[in-house]
Amino acid sequence: MKTLKRILAATAAAMCVSAALAAAPVEKPLKYVDAQELRVINKGWDNTLGKYTRIPAYLRDSVRKELWERAQCSAGIAVRFATNSSRIGVKYKLLWDTHMLHMADTGLKGTDLYIHEGDSAWRHVNTNRPKADSLKMCEKIYVEHLDTAMKEFMIYFPLYDGVQDLWVAVDSGAVITPGNPRLIRDDKKIVAYGTSILQGGCASRTGMAATNIISRELNCEVVNIGISGEGKMDNCMARAMAQIKDADLFLIDPVPNCTEMMCDTLTYGFINTLRKARPDVPIVMLEGPIYPYARYDASMGNYLPRKNAAFRRNYERLKAENPANLYYVTSEGLDGAEDDGTVDGIHLTDLGFRHYADKLVPILAPLIN
Repeated sequence: MKTLKRILAATAAAMCVSAALAAAPVEKPLKYVDAQELRVINKGWDNTLGKYTRIPAYLRDSVRKELWERAQCSAGIAVRFATNSSRIGVKYKLLWDTHMLHMADTGLKGTDLYIHEGDSAWRHVNTNRPKADSLKMCEKIYVEHLDTAMKEFMIYFPLYDGVQDLWVAVDSGAVITPGNPRLIRDDKKIVAYGTSILQGGCASRTGMAATNIISRELNCEVVNIGISGEGKMDNCMARAMAQIKDADLFLIDPVPNCTEMMCDTLTYGFINTLRKARPDVPIVMLEGPIYPYARYDASMGNYLPRKNAAFRRNYERLKAENPANLYYVTSEGLDGAEDDGTVDGIHLTDLGFRHYADKLVPILAPLIN
C-alpha cells in the first residue's frame, strides 16, 4: 500500500510539472540581422579598410602608425533601424577587446540602444556591459516584452575599440527595416575633427559622446574623426575630409593635441585646405579647453591660453582674407570645469559632454539647417 501511495504521489507530481511546463510560454528564437543590411550612419567615407573604421584605406601609408590604429575605433558610428520585435539585442565582434584605467568599459567597448519616442526625442533604453568571449564576441538582449508596434531604434558602436561585425537581434518573425530616413536626417552631415575628447573620452556609455548628443539634438549625421592623441592637423586629413561630398559643416577641434608652435604653424594651412576645396561649407574652429588643474598649475595656466591665442591668430588671418563661412568658438564653459566636468582633469565625464554639446548646438543649428 505504501509503495502504491508513493507511485501515485510521484505520478501526481510529474503531472503537475508537465502541466506547468505546458503552461509556460515558449520563447521564440531570435534572428540576427547584419547592420550592413540596415542603415549605418555617421561614417565619412565608404572606402575604409574595415566596415566600421573611420578614415579611408588609402591613408594607411600616409599617416603615422598611431593615427591609423586609433582611427580603427568605431567612435560615433551607429546603426538605425525600425522593428516590431518584442525583443531587441545586439551581437558584435570587437577588434581588440581593450581596456583603459580611466574610462568605463561600457563607453569604451559597449553599445547603447536608443528609441525614438512620440515627442520627437531619442531616449536611452539600455547599455550592454561588454564581456567578450575568446573570439572577442559580445552579446546582449537590451529589452524584452515590448509591444509589437513598429518603433524606431538606434545602436551606438564602441568609442575606443573597433568593431569587425555587428548584428541586431530581433524576434525570428519580426519585421526589421532601415527605419525612417528623416530621423537622423541623411541629407545633413557635420564632419567633426579633433582629439581624444571629440572621440568620446571618457564617456560612461557610447551615446554620451558629444558628437552623438549633437547628432540627436540637431537630427543630422555627425562624422566623428576624433583621433586620440593624433588630432594634429595633418594636411592629408584635411584633404581627405574635403572629399566628403555631402559634408554640410566642418567642426575643427585640434588644439588639445597640438603644441603652441603647431597651433601657430599648422592651423592656417589645414583650414585653408578645407576652404579652397569646399568654399561653400561653413567651418567652425573650436578653442581648446582650459583644464581644471590649470587653475592651480601655473605653467599650464599660462601655456594653454597661449595655444588658443596662436590658434585664434590664424583664424583672424583667414577671416581677414575671406570672412565668409568661418566661425570661432571660445573655450569658455566648454567642458564644465567649474562643476566636475572631467574624469582626470582633461577628459570629459557625461556632464562634461553635456556642457560641450550645450555650448555647440546653438552655434551649429543655424549653420546646418
